[in-house]
Amino acid sequence: MSRTLPRIGGRRAVQAAAAAVVALGLLLWWLLPLGEEPPRGTITFSTGTRAGVYHEYGELLRDRLAKDMPGLKVRLEPSAGSQENLERLASGKADVTIAAADAVETYKIQELPAADRLRGVARLYDDYVQLVVPVDSDVHSLADLRGKRVAIGLPNSGVRLIATRLLRTVGIDPDKDITPRSDGIDTGPERLGEELDAFFWSGGLPTDGLKQVAETSAFRFVPIGEERVAELHDQGGATRYYRATSMPESAYPTVQNGSAVPTMAVSNLLVTRDDLDPRLAEWLTRTVLESRDGIGAHVHSAQLVDLRTAIYTDPLQLHEGARSYYRSVKP
Repeated sequence: MSRTLPRIGGRRAVQAAAAAVVALGLLLWWLLPLGEEPPRGTITFSTGTRAGVYHEYGELLRDRLAKDMPGLKVRLEPSAGSQENLERLASGKADVTIAAADAVETYKIQELPAADRLRGVARLYDDYVQLVVPVDSDVHSLADLRGKRVAIGLPNSGVRLIATRLLRTVGIDPDKDITPRSDGIDTGPERLGEELDAFFWSGGLPTDGLKQVAETSAFRFVPIGEERVAELHDQGGATRYYRATSMPESAYPTVQNGSAVPTMAVSNLLVTRDDLDPRLAEWLTRTVLESRDGIGAHVHSAQLVDLRTAIYTDPLQLHEGARSYYRSVKP
């Protein structure tokens, strides 16, 4: 009897190991669609300014894509922002990018090249408009910017679209009534006070390029009230993608001192073209959704990427590969 027990125990161990292998195989089958090999190749991801959230998100997503698809090389290309990103995507200079919904709609309304070929992969997170001035500035509203040196964002950036529209709601012509500067988040903070009286930024919260400055410099945010957003909505078109909101006090605690700041926000979309390989688009969508917590640990705004909202990529229809992914996880 003492000889039989070890044999039984050995068989059970083998059976348990076999069951574990089967379970692992089933798990991999579930995680990897149809048991297929991960897509391979090279794609270009147009991001944004190096101090902005677009680029930081792109770097972290590239790292996660490398784990999920080891044979896929992702080249990151910094850019001025949404408008340049869409131009690159439409021209074939990029395969994937991030752009704000209002910039996407503007591109479509203007019927710019290949606008009908743009496709959505996922709705990501919201950009918040941040109007920054020195702490002792006499600027307390948009109207107070008249006659000031104001950075309205880089040419071909989403910031410039928003800043221009906001200034016009208070009767300020960006070409005549202010001294417009083309600084973005890379240079605007360091020039504030000496060369700039104010600068606009639109980005996820918090933006590292501004968060770092907040730790050493004194500045404050100028509120943007609901009435400005309502006036923008009255203009129709791309302005319908703006929503009134507030920056939570936790965004830049050393600056906000426990106070929320009224402003407006616009959603960001992960965008591609209709000719991106559907299988690659499906894998890309999966990685975006499943990497939320990992990327969100470093990019706070990425924590807001959510399966329930990611599918809403208005004004773009979903890429067929992205649609396949959402159908596969639909309850």
